Amino acid sequence: MKILPQILWLDLPEEHDYPAAADYLRLLFSVDITEWYISRLRWVGVSVFKAKDIFRASGLSLLGVSNFHVERDQKKIKKWILLSPLLLVSDPKTSRVIIADWYHRLCAVYTLDEDASIPCKITN
Repeated sequence: MKILPQILWLDLPEEHDYPAAADYLRLLFSVDITEWYISRLRWVGVSVFKAKDIFRASGLSLLGVSNFHVERDQKKIKKWILLSPLLLVSDPKTSRVIIADWYHRLCAVYTLDEDASIPCKITN
């Protein structure tokens, strides 16, 4: 039987996560819509979803374990370093979840435990 690592999470995203999410969302949406999403993400509560369900809802592929960022986050998990919750946007036009920040973190968690519960802030 495989022993899965305990994954530790911060209660809330760190302040620098929001500008990072905005940088990505600006590639998909106008500045006004991006600012609206970021303001909503700041105020919504934290929800918890399984890693495998977030992947399914996003439609994205898993980054390989050889990816530098995935490997770095796996090391954090194994050292019991607290991780920041994911920032997600539910896009009603595509019926997909956009991982606005921490895609590589999701990949790191998934490769260790696809059933892991991940705290997220999600808005639509």
